[in-house]
Amino acid sequence: MADCSALQFVSPYAFEAMQKVDVVRLAALSDPELRLLLPCLVRMALCAPADQSQGWAQDKKLILRLLSGVEAVNSIVALLSVDFHALEQDANKEQQLRHKLGGGSGESILVSQLQHGLTLEFEHSDSPRRLRLVLSELLAIMNKVAETNCEFFLKSSELFESPVYLEEAADVLCILQAELPSLLPIVDVAEALLHVKNGAWFLCLLVANVPDSFNEVCRGLIKNGERQDEESLGGRRRTEALRQLCKMNPAQALRVRGMVVEECHLPGLGVGLTLDHTKNESSEDSVSDLVCFVSGLLLGTNAKVRTWFGTFIRNGQQRKRETVSSVLWQMRRQLLLELMGILPTVRSMHVPEEAEADMEPNVSVYSGLKEEHVVKASALLRLYCALMGIAGLKPTDEEAEQLLQLMTSRPPATPAGVRFVSLSFCMLLAFSTLVSTPEQEQLMVMWLSWMIKEEAYFESTSGVSASFGEMLLLVAMYFHSNQLSAIIDLVCSTLGMKIVIKPSSLSRMKTIFTQEIFTEQVVTAHAVRVAVTGNLSANITGFLPIHCIYQLLRSRSFTKHKVSIKDWIYRQLCETTTPLHPQLLPLIDVYINSVLTPASKSNPEATNQPITEQEILNVFEGLMGGENARLNQRYGITAQLLVLYYILSYEEAILASSKTLAAMQRKPKSYSPALMDQIPIKYLIRQAQGLQQELGGLHSALLRLLATNYPHLSIVDDWICEEHITGTDALLRRMLLTDAAKKHSPKQLQEAFSALQANHTQVLQILEHLTLLSAGELIPYAEALTSNMNQLLYPGIPRRILQTVNRLWMALNTVMPRRLWVMTANALQPSNNVVRQQKYTQKDLMIDPLIVLRCDQRVHRCPPLMDITLHMLNGYLLASKAFLSAHLKETADQDIRPSQNNLMGLEAPEVTREELKNALLAAQDSAAVQILLEICLPMEEEKPLINNSCGRQQKGIPGAANSSPRKKKLKEEEEEEMEVEGNGEKEEKSLLCNLREVQCLICCLLHQMFIADPNIAKLVHFQGYPYELLGLTVAGIPSMHICLDFIPELIAQPELEKQIFAIQLLSYLCIQYALPKSLSVARLAINVMGTLLTVLTEAKRYTFFVPTLPCLVSFCQAFPPLYEDIMSLLIQIGQVCASDVATETRDFDPIITRLQQLKEKPYERTRLHKEPGHKTGPGDTSSLDPNVQLCQCIENTFIEIINMSVGGV
Repeated sequence: MADCSALQFVSPYAFEAMQKVDVVRLAALSDPELRLLLPCLVRMALCAPADQSQGWAQDKKLILRLLSGVEAVNSIVALLSVDFHALEQDANKEQQLRHKLGGGSGESILVSQLQHGLTLEFEHSDSPRRLRLVLSELLAIMNKVAETNCEFFLKSSELFESPVYLEEAADVLCILQAELPSLLPIVDVAEALLHVKNGAWFLCLLVANVPDSFNEVCRGLIKNGERQDEESLGGRRRTEALRQLCKMNPAQALRVRGMVVEECHLPGLGVGLTLDHTKNESSEDSVSDLVCFVSGLLLGTNAKVRTWFGTFIRNGQQRKRETVSSVLWQMRRQLLLELMGILPTVRSMHVPEEAEADMEPNVSVYSGLKEEHVVKASALLRLYCALMGIAGLKPTDEEAEQLLQLMTSRPPATPAGVRFVSLSFCMLLAFSTLVSTPEQEQLMVMWLSWMIKEEAYFESTSGVSASFGEMLLLVAMYFHSNQLSAIIDLVCSTLGMKIVIKPSSLSRMKTIFTQEIFTEQVVTAHAVRVAVTGNLSANITGFLPIHCIYQLLRSRSFTKHKVSIKDWIYRQLCETTTPLHPQLLPLIDVYINSVLTPASKSNPEATNQPITEQEILNVFEGLMGGENARLNQRYGITAQLLVLYYILSYEEAILASSKTLAAMQRKPKSYSPALMDQIPIKYLIRQAQGLQQELGGLHSALLRLLATNYPHLSIVDDWICEEHITGTDALLRRMLLTDAAKKHSPKQLQEAFSALQANHTQVLQILEHLTLLSAGELIPYAEALTSNMNQLLYPGIPRRILQTVNRLWMALNTVMPRRLWVMTANALQPSNNVVRQQKYTQKDLMIDPLIVLRCDQRVHRCPPLMDITLHMLNGYLLASKAFLSAHLKETADQDIRPSQNNLMGLEAPEVTREELKNALLAAQDSAAVQILLEICLPMEEEKPLINNSCGRQQKGIPGAANSSPRKKKLKEEEEEEMEVEGNGEKEEKSLLCNLREVQCLICCLLHQMFIADPNIAKLVHFQGYPYELLGLTVAGIPSMHICLDFIPELIAQPELEKQIFAIQLLSYLCIQYALPKSLSVARLAINVMGTLLTVLTEAKRYTFFVPTLPCLVSFCQAFPPLYEDIMSLLIQIGQVCASDVATETRDFDPIITRLQQLKEKPYERTRLHKEPGHKTGPGDTSSLDPNVQLCQCIENTFIEIINMSVGGV
């Protein structure tokens, strides 16, 4: 608004005095300044105040004294004497009239009969008419503003343009707004004033006389403003008016700027206010407010604000009129001045020809950046990056020249200096167009050479681990591998902004890097000399040596140029801490790949060296020596977990690529089993479990490797058991830990075990105290605990000692399972085992897990120790599977050699070896199951007790009838039943015996094995086992229902023994699982029995039907619909037997007749019991005729079925 430049505005001093009603400061104003504030001061002096205090009365007198000498006060007093109520009514009527006439400039109620122009009328009019003239003109403008909506117009009005009457018109305007606030809202008045000449001046006077309305007016003008104010005349006038308001009240300028950003309107105003504020700043070293403001807009998180301001920059560049009045031009000029203000001593862009890249850094022509300017320089670089990359600013030649000078300056060796160099380097990559001439390119090359030379000095002096040297190496490696997208990501990450960089723009920089500065050999040789990062963790941000080594390993640069990187990687792994740096795991993976896979087929030996076994052992030194030894460890848990991850990944990678390596005739070094035995894998995994948040993905990666390569260390039962050992209960126990418990040494425990037979109390006391220790603290006691387990097998050892040993063993199993299993397996071997003098090793037990079951026979009747044995057996069975699979892959070269001359037979050896392995594992598992089932059989001394206790159970299950024919009379059976009922206490006592507990433990393990691999269950039942165990297995193993799937196949076997076993097994399954599937299989079994009746010889018929006939009772009990089929089958069997002996003297007709009667009239059971024909004498019982015995079995089966169906027994 150049039209207001000659007018006097209200000064900040005067406005502040009006805000605070500071009479003393008002009195100090000059007459021209005071003249602008008269409307408000006169109203203050004449109107009745709300403040009746004595202080205000004195101030009011001072104001009256101040006004007494001003002539213009009289005209303002006259204005205040008008009837404003009548004036408001006339104004309202005129508004209504204008609405009716459609806004036309017709007849006016406020002003009528205008004989001259507005200016002359205003001059000749009295105060009331002057008020009406101004009010009429103002309402006309306000109505037009409301009608035109967003379209800006400039209203020509003599009243607001004549310089002679501006002050009088301003007085009238201020009085009107103050007296008629409802008719003339100050925001609407301010909006209308923008459309007249001198509007900014009138607006400032209006707000100065109503200072409390400043924020309201500013917010209203901003809210109604344009999104891009530089694009239109109205936007520029609005911006200028608001800038004048903020000059009048500079204390609120930044608040108004905040309103601009909040509404995303008038970006030029925000920049203009910032420029005004920047001019008042005195500090030259700190980052200016302009840099902070524009950076915040472009680099903030609000995408709407970023887009809004970016549009302002782009539109400003497209306009041809880049004059001094443009806010964008003013901003660019101010930024350039700030940039030039911090530049080092001016230097020539013409580099002398003799200047080499290794010039001394203290040459005066390349003077460094001052330390106090480094932070400001970094902020300026980021701002220009945002302006060019986000807002699309195209720098002028002068800006580009000065920017290049700043970027290639040399800062001091401070953290801020390192940051500045990194930003400068990334800006050169992002905006390579800044380098346009050969002189500028040579200057850039010299600066890059200086970076390489001074990198080590900067890192040592500044104390910053993430130096710019690593970034140089990383970019060089990316250029060599043509990973331009990775360079772009690196640049954006360092600059902290997402900008668009075309890969084609990096072509020249790529040439400079790969051919002039960093050849691949230079990169490789330099990288290996870079020191490792001490205490590397995720807290250290930026680009580190590990990033460079990772990229070089990926590109196989080390192997190409025969540079050993093993030592560097080992040192870096040892120099780590939590939280885990995210680049460590990818580094290990790519290093393992470089060790196993050659860089090229032409040079199969071009691989890196693996970490040696001694170096690995050094990391784990002292780990298994108990808590005291672990306090003196050299390496932390992070390094140990990383090395463990390396070993497991390395071994897995060897097995995964075994075929490929065998085809290349390469056999890389594999770590020995002895090394793996010395590493406490389970203990380390347990430590990692408590550090999951700090280790990132390392814990889950270790669990995956463990489940694949060491399944015996990732048993589900162990994890569940570990929850009990490490949970809340364990914490409470440690709170009860006394000093006495800590004093017990392993030697004392050994001495107590030596005197165990004479004194149980001492051992029990020490063991109870040991239960309060953590699993890690129990490690020193493992040897004494396991070596004395054989002493626990003697009779008379208290059960509490056995259970406590079991608890301690399970606790130790969470930290050292493999070593513990070996010690335990050797300790439980029979004492008279003279066949083997040496102790078993880990490898022995993995090759033959059944060694665990060849322990002292007394273990089989000691449930706590049997629990330990079963735990070891399960673990070694899993370990054996993994061992054989690994062995198969390790010896894959045996399959490659025979196939070299016969390509057609390539897969045949592999299939054969795989089948052999599976057969061996199946035989191993089935042998273990058979041995465990054999253990469940009672010994000779246990049989009387078991028979007495199980009589009632067999009585309750008809299918559990004796395999031999029933030879007792029914009366004797009833007496026996009463006798067994009388011995209930003995039965209950025997059910709690050691045998029953061992059977339960074995059934639990078998259930897990059957669920894990149902084929084991099928194999074991095809092999068969003692009939006496069927009741135990079906009732004790919940997964036995899977046998229903293969019983039809088992019945179809040609061997008579397997058919008998299948039917007996089915009888128990039908009682346990009365399912539709069981019914169909039972019906199949009955049909098979009927078929076999017609084909079996007399001897085989007797052998088959005597043990299977009692099973029909179970079928009837489970499925009554089978009653008819079973009865018919029994009669058929009887008829066949009768026909075989038809020629003999004995008459079988009465027997057949009785069977028919039993089928037709089952309710006559009582009468049948008393018939002589039913009773069989001693002569009959001793008959050797198999048909006679079979008929007796049939009759007994009939009676059992009838008793069961009628009596519900």
